[in-house]
Amino acid sequence: MGRNIVMGKNGILNINDLFGIKENDTVVNQEHENDVNDVNDVIEVKLSELVPFLNHKFKLYEGQRLDDMVLSIKEYGILTPIVLRKLDDGTLQILAGHNRVNAAKIAGIEKISKDKFIILRGITDEEARAIVRETNIIQRGFSELSHSEKAAVLVERHKDIKEQGRMKEIISQIENLYKADDLEEKSKFRQLGETLRSDKEIGKQYDLSPRVVSRYLRIDTLIEELKDRLDSGEIPFMAGGDLSFLKEQEQEVVETLIEDFGFKVDTKKSDVLKTLSKGRSLNYDKAYEILSEKYFDKPKKIKNFKLKPKLVRKYFKENQTEKEIEEIIDNALELYFSQKSNLD
Repeated sequence: MGRNIVMGKNGILNINDLFGIKENDTVVNQEHENDVNDVNDVIEVKLSELVPFLNHKFKLYEGQRLDDMVLSIKEYGILTPIVLRKLDDGTLQILAGHNRVNAAKIAGIEKISKDKFIILRGITDEEARAIVRETNIIQRGFSELSHSEKAAVLVERHKDIKEQGRMKEIISQIENLYKADDLEEKSKFRQLGETLRSDKEIGKQYDLSPRVVSRYLRIDTLIEELKDRLDSGEIPFMAGGDLSFLKEQEQEVVETLIEDFGFKVDTKKSDVLKTLSKGRSLNYDKAYEILSEKYFDKPKKIKNFKLKPKLVRKYFKENQTEKEIEEIIDNALELYFSQKSNLD
């Protein structure tokens, strides 16, 4: 499939630079020649016509971070080009720059000129997903991602092991595209030529232990509502890992109980939920008991004690058996508490 790129004066000048295609490679075949001319004719795009990349895992900025970006765009404009992908129906899909587009809209910008965007054509879904992922890591820094975003990144990097050659090529070219003096998170990035082999190798890229990497891979299986609670800090990271072992239906039960009753989840509760799920004995009632902490309310043990010999001699005869003494004490206590109850 032929590929074509259009962009302005900043960054890469042609598709060869972005994807490392050699000069003797066919960049555009004959059947796409009209598409190339069409893309080259694009001199501006309306922000309202751009569509986000479907189901990407990165959340838009909110609060102060969004306000700062809006202010920056109002003052300086869009400094880093928006990377777009032209779909077969002609729609322009955002691959890099979801936050910049959102902030630009808030800043009142309706259109951007040719020097503010890049258009890619002939990009597969997997390649597009890699571009979305890697540009987010470069611009935000892995350490600043939420737990669910980190989980999504690590899951996709894990999948990349099976497609190392092609994905490594794409990632290296994206790094070249986004090279800038103010991007200091490169140390968290895979070194060019480095090969992914395991959770341990992936963990080295982000200063994470293999166990933490494995937990993140599990966390990606949480339902979205629980991921949101994890990202907000409402659910601790370790507890989120435990909840990821629950079946989807069980996770939905936990979410419903949290939403309806305001229950909190800690590692003590999550560990029991995980254990009961593994034993196939977790249901709504059990989950309610655990989250409400009734499950942990065990009756206090009464200490064993013996009657002093003085009391035994005072009220009982020497020839009375132990069973007779117990019956007398039982009847006496029953009479005592019944009378006390009437007085109260």
